[in-house]
Amino acid sequence: MSPFEDDGSPAATAENAAAWALTLIQTRQTVLPRRLVAPGPDAAQQRTLFEAAAAAPDHEQRLPWRFIVVPSAKRELLADAFARALLERDANALPAQVEAAREKAQRAPFVLLAVARLVDETAPAEGVADVPPPERWVSLGCAIQNMLLVAHAMGFGAALTSGQAIASPALRELFALTPAEQPVCFVNVGSVTQRRPMRLRPDPTRFVSTL
Repeated sequence: MSPFEDDGSPAATAENAAAWALTLIQTRQTVLPRRLVAPGPDAAQQRTLFEAAAAAPDHEQRLPWRFIVVPSAKRELLADAFARALLERDANALPAQVEAAREKAQRAPFVLLAVARLVDETAPAEGVADVPPPERWVSLGCAIQNMLLVAHAMGFGAALTSGQAIASPALRELFALTPAEQPVCFVNVGSVTQRRPMRLRPDPTRFVSTL
């Protein structure tokens, strides 16, 4: 029986589901934004991506993260923020460098900013422990990975991008981030124009040990 055949037994069904999930995970790859074009996910597909994010582990359901979509009509604002961020770092940046920074805002048909909330805006209820930052980072990472995998299952390519602009005052101002929030990366999703050959994944013996 192949990994994807199912004789109807619970064991075979579970094995089939596990094989499918592993194949999905292992065949996902980063596709750079410059290789992502329209069409991107439609409204229904976008909701599915966010429903996938909502399934991430989240202690006490505190939602220690959020996502901010940058629609096409607002890309010029993001371009302005990227240009300002560059000039904040280097006031002598050449016009070509500024234009290159601006152009990054126009890549990929679906773009959103992933934001971590490292501190709750309000104190937790009495008797409820706070969620430490490491757990919050892990939760956000799981939410992002869920979205990447579902986008891959839909046939789209995706990539995470950051760069020096991610921590700039210009970007924080554009997205109206609070002091408790940390911008982490942009999630870029779209149709793939070109894929790279699959990379060899590290063997588990390289990163697993026994106490």
